[in-house]
Amino acid sequence: MEERLFPHAMLREIYEQPEAIARTLNFFAEENVLRAERFSAALNALAGKDAMVIAASGSSRHAGLVGEILIEDFAGLPVDVEYASEYIYRSTQTVRSPCFLVLSQSGETADTLQALREARVRGTLAIAITNHQKSPMAQLADCSLPTQAGIEKAVPATKSFTTQLLVLNLLALFAARVRGRMTAATIESHLKHLDTIPSLLQHALPAWESQISALTKTLDQVETYLFLGRGIHYPVAREGALKLKESAYAQAEGYPTGELKHGPNALVSRSAVLVALATRDSNSTDSLLRYQKTVQLLRDMQQQGARIIAIATEGDDVVPSLAQHTIFIPECPEHVAPMLEVVPLQLLAYFTAIDRGINVDAPRNLVKAVVSE
Repeated sequence: MEERLFPHAMLREIYEQPEAIARTLNFFAEENVLRAERFSAALNALAGKDAMVIAASGSSRHAGLVGEILIEDFAGLPVDVEYASEYIYRSTQTVRSPCFLVLSQSGETADTLQALREARVRGTLAIAITNHQKSPMAQLADCSLPTQAGIEKAVPATKSFTTQLLVLNLLALFAARVRGRMTAATIESHLKHLDTIPSLLQHALPAWESQISALTKTLDQVETYLFLGRGIHYPVAREGALKLKESAYAQAEGYPTGELKHGPNALVSRSAVLVALATRDSNSTDSLLRYQKTVQLLRDMQQQGARIIAIATEGDDVVPSLAQHTIFIPECPEHVAPMLEVVPLQLLAYFTAIDRGINVDAPRNLVKAVVSE
């Protein structure tokens, strides 16, 4: 990354994502092969398990929702994602012996740490994905899979979130391999796609910054944002809404795209913007079906006079005809897309906050544990 003086830590950390992702991938894989030694403890935690419980809070829980789809799709392992703050109150008569996974940027998040302690009391083997190898969660868990994001000073999670998505991708591939669901060649193909993410982000970031910094200046009268996504993109919609809430103090909600017509569309007006994740993987029938359903909804919303910001795949000429603003991500496989499409949403939150004169690195009422390396 070229030397640049950034006005805020959040923007700098958004731009550090290509390096953080590349560093994390190199930590866990080499020459498109998973490093077995990094996952040896995970093998023990997964052994003999027929389910997984993920507990996390905030952005980390959204990463966990992406992980749920990755692990179920790749490894065939059923996953339940819990709010960490709710887990300790759940009955012990649920899944009796799952693999337990916690996610936390700092490894010190109080609710998530308490959930991990509860899981250990219940005799459950646990995996921790944190940004610090010596954090309390990393030390308490049976297996630590540390992201390599580096120190993140801004309260809104950016590079810690995308590196969590990467580690979840890698864990899902590892679980798929040991459960006999993927061949070595298939995993190599997945890793090759993941290896392209840093360069794709590096190339796209300046154009996204320019486009979105201009876009947010047209949104000064907006009161409500509805973020929409289907399948693996729904957690990204949730994350985009959270970023806007905590960074810009804007009312924002994330919904599965198909749920818009079941109540939330009553909010659609000139003062409410739809932010739609309308990307597609041309090599996936399921992805194309989701895309077609999303396009139909956007057509309906256009007829209702909705203001639409869309995240679409390069080469798409349909979505731009339905949205007032379209931000393109490079074409990529469906399971890789969240690491790309969340970055424009981070920039949307950043520039909306700046336009409102907010200290985006330290939003009101929020604190963050920042740990040294």
